Parts: sequence; C-alpha cells; structure tokens
Amino acid sequence: MHDGSSSTQRVARAAGIVMFAIFLSRVLGFVRERAIATVFGRTGVTDVFFAAFAIPDLMYQLLVGGVISSAFIPVFTQYLARDDEKQAWYVASSFINLVGILLISFTLLGIVFAPSAAPLVGIGFVGEQRDLLVSLMRITFPAVFFTALSGIAMGVLNSYQKFTLPAVGPLVYNSAQIISAYLLGPLLGIVGMAYGTVAGAFGSFFIQFPMVARLGREYYHRFIDLKHPGIRKIITLMIPAIIGLSIAQINMIVGQNLASLLEDGSIVALRLANRLINFPLGIFAMGLSTAIFPTLATHAARREMAELKHTFAFGLRVVFYITLPSAVGMAVLREPIVRLLFETGEFTSQDTQVTAYALLFYSAGLFAQSGLQIITRVFYSLQDTITPVKVGFAAVLVNLAISLALLKWTSLDIGGLALAFSLASLVQMMILIGALRLKIGAIGGRRILDTVARAAAACAVMAPCTHYTAALAAKYVDLSGGTGRLVQTFSAIAVGIVVYLALSLILKMEEPVFVVNVVKERLRAKRKAAGRAN
Repeated sequence: MHDGSSSTQRVARAAGIVMFAIFLSRVLGFVRERAIATVFGRTGVTDVFFAAFAIPDLMYQLLVGGVISSAFIPVFTQYLARDDEKQAWYVASSFINLVGILLISFTLLGIVFAPSAAPLVGIGFVGEQRDLLVSLMRITFPAVFFTALSGIAMGVLNSYQKFTLPAVGPLVYNSAQIISAYLLGPLLGIVGMAYGTVAGAFGSFFIQFPMVARLGREYYHRFIDLKHPGIRKIITLMIPAIIGLSIAQINMIVGQNLASLLEDGSIVALRLANRLINFPLGIFAMGLSTAIFPTLATHAARREMAELKHTFAFGLRVVFYITLPSAVGMAVLREPIVRLLFETGEFTSQDTQVTAYALLFYSAGLFAQSGLQIITRVFYSLQDTITPVKVGFAAVLVNLAISLALLKWTSLDIGGLALAFSLASLVQMMILIGALRLKIGAIGGRRILDTVARAAAACAVMAPCTHYTAALAAKYVDLSGGTGRLVQTFSAIAVGIVVYLALSLILKMEEPVFVVNVVKERLRAKRKAAGRAN
C-alpha cells in the first residue's frame, strides 16, 4: 500500500514532465494561431477552416478523450497493477486492432458524407463558403486516424508511467501546422493548413510508436477477442464515456454553430479566446490530470480508497490554486495579451477588441473547466462512466438554453456564447462534486474550500496590481511594436505572479510547496539527462 506522500511525490515527478512539455506545446499552439492570424486574418475563410475541424476534433475527443482516458487506461492499468503484463497486452492488442478498423471506417465515411455533415458545424455557411468547408473536411478527416492512434500510444505509455514522448507528440503536430501556414498558405491558401494538419497528426503518432512497439513486442497479437472480460469491460465503460469526456467539445460546437449566424469572424474570435483559456487549462489542469490519472487508477484497482481521496483532493487544490489567478489575470490583461499574440498582418486592432471581449467571458469558467479535468478522472478511475455522462448531458442542455437566451434577450453577442459555456461548466462541476461525495464519502471539502477562499483573497489584491502595472507600462512603451507589447504584458504578468506568491506565503497556503517540488523534479530530470549525455 502506498501512503499519501509517496503518491504526491510520484505525481510531482510526472507533473513536472507533463506540464513542461505541455507548456512548450501551448507556446507552439499560440505561434500556430498567430501564423493563421497573420497569413489569413479574422475572415470568413478562417471561420470555415476552424469549422472544418469541429467534427474531427469531436471524434478525437470521443476516441481519445473518452475511450482512452476512461475505458482503456483503467483496465490496462488494472492488469499492470496485478503484475499480469501478458494479459494487459492481450487486452490492449484486441482493443488497438478494433479501434484501427473503426477509425478506417470512420475516415472513409467522413470523406464520402462530408456534404451532409457540413451543416452540423456551419449552418450559416452557403455557396463558396460551404464548398470550401466540405473540401477542408475531406482533407482533414484522415488526421483523426493518426491522432486517435497517437492517443492510444499515449495511454499505453502513461500506464507505464512514461510521460515524455506522449507530451512531445503535440509539439510535432503544432510545428507541422506552423510550417504549413507560412510555406503552404501563400501557395495553396487555407487548404495548405489542412495538409499540414494531417502531416502533423502522423508525426505525433510516429514519434511514440517505436516505444509502444518495444513495450508490447513480446505479447502483442493480431486478433480481436471480443469475449475477453477485459475487452468487455472496456466496451462497457467506453459507450457512455464516448459522450462523457466530449461534452466540452460538444458545447464548443453549439457555440460555434450559433456564431456562424453572427458577423464574419465571430468563430475566429471565439476560437482564439478559447485557445488562450486552454493555455493555463492545458498546462496545469490537463497536465496534472494526465499525471495523476494512472495513480488514481492504481489506487482504485487496489481498493486503496483513502489514498485515492488524498490524491484527488490534493490535485484539485493545486489546480484551483493555479487556475484562479490565471483566470483573473486573463480577464484583467485580455487586451494586452490578445494584442501581443495576434495583432499583426491581417489581424487588426478591432479584431483584438472582439477577441478580448470573448476572452473576458471565457475566463469566468476557467477554474470550473480545470476542476472538471480532475473530477472526471476520479469517476473513470473508479470505472464509473455513467455519472459523468448524465451530468454532461445536462451541461449541454444548460449551455444551449443559456446561449439562446443570451443571444435573444441581451446584446452580449459572442460574449453571451462564451458566458454560456462558462456557466454550463460551473453547473457541471458542482453537480459532479456532489455526486462524487455521495459515491465515496468525504473528499476533504473543507480544505478545498479553504484553498479557494485564500486563493480568491490573494487574487483580489493581485488584480488591481496587475491592471495598474499594465496601465503604467502603456505610458512609457510603444504599443504599436512587438517590443512594447511584450514589455507591457510580461511586466504586468510578473507583478501579478510575485504579488500572488507573496500573498500565498503570507496566507500560509500549502499548494506553493507542490509547485516548487514540480520545478525541482523537472530540474533534477534535466541534470540526470545531462549526466547521461556526458
């Protein structure tokens, strides 16, 4: 049996690797979005490009976010926890073979029926825009095949507590898109981006494949055994999970579809604002949930409920500690951040204001979306995929109802769509927390609320300090150039970080210790790598 401190140390080691790699991936993601904004601008053509990815992105969430995270990893890890690697790979082989056949079928169907699927993601597109949407969808559907296989490889490697290569995959994916924007964009237009996306998806899979092949070489087989209890368990878990973890993506499609009825560029503004929110969400919440999930699954397999509760509560406190100030900082510095990252080429100051406006309302839901990353992983580690699905359905309906209401009865425009998404995430998180308490008992709620209260108090002081720093910097730098924008944004962020950390120490919060341990583990790993190289 493992005590809480050993789980914390294991999570810290894994989180250090995952967060660092995701940070690099998110930086490249912004470079990619900037490349798209620079080459193509906030136009109807760019709207079509992002809409074309809605169904492939949804399928990625269904297969990778749902099936891999909630069904495959818990079952695969359960066999490994019992030291039965042969049976683990017997199940994995059948699963991979089955998914491969399904992916090929889906890709072919997607290409053939793209015209019928187009209205699902862009009901407002007609004429040339609709024709372009169909063409882009047909080009990008094969990317689903490789991204899903990449997700399976990630699940296998994470179950072995190997996190580096799975985190490097997105770096390859984003790099291919950036290169295609600058090289293929001027030659082929927006179609060049679609080809670059497929190439990046292949590269993300290919970089992980050799390690997976090496791990499973001894036990892998070429058959599909649907009667094996492990496969049956995966299928039982995956059916509701296919919907459960894709709720956020479905909500995004709802907002995107409604945005296609608004002015040109609305989808782009929502997309870029959501990407900005995904920066802290991806690095900290998704990074920590990825690192923590195999540990949760192992505790659940061994019925170590006290350790599972400790690991979950610890993860949730850390996520809230980091993402609350991130949300406040995003809201306060929304215009400087968007101006720095995107305002260049065809992307104008008016585009900055519209995107920053959407970012303000997305920021309100960042901590809820972050909490969901941890909470849903607990349900999946317990092999309960039904509860998140029920709650997820409710969140979709809430999102749709609020979106329609705000568009009809307010003048919030795309801000209303972003606010509806945030409120739906909050409702989803609160219901799931209540359901989890009913399922496993007390979850350390007082300590979680104490962390939230102290973090909120620190943010209340941090926010004005950050705002006035940005305003002061604007008086002394030229915001029309990249250097001035960089100085304004990063000086304000630096002040915000220092103030928040100082107040964290004054308020005697425990979570900063974990953040320091993550940094230490990352530096220790670098020193070991350097030692091996020498």
